[in-house]
Order: sequence, then structure tokens, then C-alpha cells
Amino acid sequence: MSTETTPRAEAKSPALSTTLLWVVLGLVLLADALDMIDSTVTNIAAPTIVRDIGGGEALIKWLGSSYALAMGVLLVVGGRLGDRFGQRRLFLIGMTGFTAASAVAGLSPDPGLLIAARVVQGAFGALLIPQGMAIMTKTFPREMLGRAFGLFGPMLGLATVGGPVLAGFIINANLAGLSWRPVFLINVVLGTAGVLVALRLLPAVERDRSVAVDGWGAGTLAVAMFGLLFGLIEGSTSGWTAGPVASLVLGAVFFGLFGWRQRRAASPLLKPSLLANRGFTSGLIVGLLFFAVTSGLIYVISLFMQDALHFSAGAAALGLLPLTIGIIIAAFACMALAQRLGRTLILIGMLVTMAGAGWLLGLVISAGTGLSLWTLSPAVLLTGLGMGACFGTIYDIALGDIGADEAGSASGSLTAIQQLANGIGSAVVTTVYFHSGAAAHAMTVTVIVVLAITAACLPALRLLPRGAPAEPQSSGA
Repeated sequence: MSTETTPRAEAKSPALSTTLLWVVLGLVLLADALDMIDSTVTNIAAPTIVRDIGGGEALIKWLGSSYALAMGVLLVVGGRLGDRFGQRRLFLIGMTGFTAASAVAGLSPDPGLLIAARVVQGAFGALLIPQGMAIMTKTFPREMLGRAFGLFGPMLGLATVGGPVLAGFIINANLAGLSWRPVFLINVVLGTAGVLVALRLLPAVERDRSVAVDGWGAGTLAVAMFGLLFGLIEGSTSGWTAGPVASLVLGAVFFGLFGWRQRRAASPLLKPSLLANRGFTSGLIVGLLFFAVTSGLIYVISLFMQDALHFSAGAAALGLLPLTIGIIIAAFACMALAQRLGRTLILIGMLVTMAGAGWLLGLVISAGTGLSLWTLSPAVLLTGLGMGACFGTIYDIALGDIGADEAGSASGSLTAIQQLANGIGSAVVTTVYFHSGAAAHAMTVTVIVVLAITAACLPALRLLPRGAPAEPQSSGA
């Protein structure tokens, strides 16, 4: 996922050779791929990690959520810090910190340190992710910028599901007897290579010292997001006791304070006009719901394959491969269809996703835990085709009615919401699965919940802009 800021008139864009432009694109894709892979690897790795170091259901639900929470809370602030202090500097700090935190995660002896490392990964990822797209926006020629943006949907769609697939193969290989640990340690190799290349080749663009980071706004937003997500996860998992309820109330209060601050701050994190834009806010809500339930569904499918069907991590990775293929096919196909079909493409994608999930539901009801990979594959492939039609499309359409001066703030907001959706989905949907009885019944209930929430998104699609902006302003998956 990625965030983009609009180019400022005073920013000077250094002239780069075509070769160097492709190197910069490769670095940005690497950063975004590391983010997406690490936000999803635990979908496959979680059961193996729990068997090794303990932690039970609490570790399973927080492995993904802790990363997404830190990323989502800090992502908008990370973009503003890059504007003020320089995108190249923040890119290097972010990738270095992310790499170091990955090493700690891979070497963690207990659940507490692993969760702490995941939080730090997400925090440095929030510094890293916005910078690459900002550098591209300020240095790439317009014609290459369009081609580069076109690669992000398919590539990051691949990373979304490719993370669990990669994790499954790594765990099965049991490299040097390390079991799940290379799932995180591979980031040390990739991240170190990225830092070395960036030090040598990543261009610096002029920073804007006039950009102010609203500390009060950032603080109230951080508390609001933490309170809402923590309360939702703990309440749905451990029961609606005083703690989760108080956390939700605190989050709601601070969200109100954040809105109040945005209307009065000289340099607000979010432009107040954005939340008054019906198409943008509709896209924000639809994206939150759809990405939450689909990320949760991917997680639950992998858990069902391992815990109920007794597949190994490698076999579960193969089971998710049709989902990956479906996302890739649809994402590439939709690059040519998005401008022509606009928001209708999102409707088609959601209906196809529901058809695939409905097919999966029928299989579970009829065969229970007697399913094979081959039996599941067509339904999983169809689900992936539907997701691929929506990944990258929902938020592109949501930006259809915003002004050029709002694009950076809007893109950062949408990307932050997508990260939070991943955390909410992986925690809440797995909670439904764990608390719905026997495996086949739990899977049935979970898929029904996913279908119901996706269906609830459909009426809101008519509130979205009819099409994406004429010029690419963002990219996400």
C-alpha cells in the first residue's frame, strides 16, 4: 500500500536517467511489498508460532493487529514528516528501523517481545511507506508516473496473498531448523539490500520547511485509533467488560477531539473539506468494511486449512495459491477497465467475491472437514478474482471528486484506513471463527458474516464518484 503527496510548486525535481527511475520504482515497490507481506505473513505462520513459543489465541489475534495498529495510527503523520524533513531521509530511517525490528521479531523467544517487535515494525513502516511515492511524484516524468502507478495494484495484490504463501513454503522448508523465524528474518536480507541501494541511488528532493506537523492532531488521532481498535478487538474476543467498553468510549471522545482540532489547526493533518466530500467518505467507509472482512477471510481460510483440515503450512500455502492467482489476473485486467467502468467495476468485484465466498460456504456445509485442496481451489480462485477487481479500485474511485490540493492528505487517509482494516479484520473475523464452535460450523458462521458485511457495502457504492481521477493520484492494493 502506498501513500502519495501531490507535488509542490517550490519542490525542485532532479532530472534522473531512465535506468535510475526504474531503480527508484524498484525501491518503492520493495518497501511497499515488505509492508504488505509483513501485514499478512502471520495468516499462515500464526499456528506454528503459537505451537513454538505459546501465546494461544491472544497471540494469534495480535500478531497482525499490533502491526496494523501502529502503521495505521502513524501513517498520515509519516507523510507530513517526510514533507518537512525530507523524503529520502525518512525513507532510510524507516527501512533501517523496519529491518532491525524484523530481526528482533525473528529472534523473539516469547510472545511479549514478538508483539513489541511487530509494533515497532509497523511504526517504522509508517515512516517508510509514504516517502517513496512522494519521491516518485516529484521526480518522475508524467508519462512514466502513469505506467508506474499501473504496476502497484497487481504487484501489491500479489504481495497481499503472496506473503502467506511465502510463509508456508519457508516454514515447511525449516531452514537451518529455524521453523517460522525466517519468515521475519528474510526482511533483514531484503531490507539491508534496500538500504544500501537507497543510500547510493535514491534521489533527494527539496524538503518544505514550511510544512508543520500538528502535534495535538497527531496525538488525538493516535489515542482515538488505539482506543477504538483495542476496545473492538478485546471486547469481541474477551467479552464486553468494563475495560473494552472504556477503551471504545475513550477512542470515540478523542476522535471527536481530533475532528474539533482539524477545524481549528493552522496545518491540519486532514483537510476538513475531505470529510465533507460524500464520495470520499463513502469510499473510506466501504474500503474499511470490505478490506476488513476480506483480510479476515484470508486469515480464517488459512487457519481452517491448518487446524480443521490438518494441512501443513506448506499445503495451506498451496491452498491459498488460487487466491493469489485470482487477485493477479483481476488486478491486471482491471487496469484497463477502471476508467471505462468506474464504480461499476467495484460492484462487479464485490458480487464476484460474494459468489466465491458463497461457493466456499456451500462446500463447507456439504463436506465439513472432509475437503481437499482440489475441491476448495475453484471457490478460492473465484474469491480472489473478486478481491482483485476491488483492490486498488475502491480507493482510486474514492479520489474521483477531490481537488489536486487534497490528494496527498486523502491518499494518506485511505492508506491508513486500509492498514487499520487489516488489523480489525484479522482480529475480529478470527474471533468469530474461534468462538463459533466446531471447525465446520465456525467456518460456516464466519463466511456468513463476511457475506453479510459485503452485501451491506453494496448500497453505498452509488454514493461513490462515478470514476477515478483523470490523472493518477494514488495507488493501493
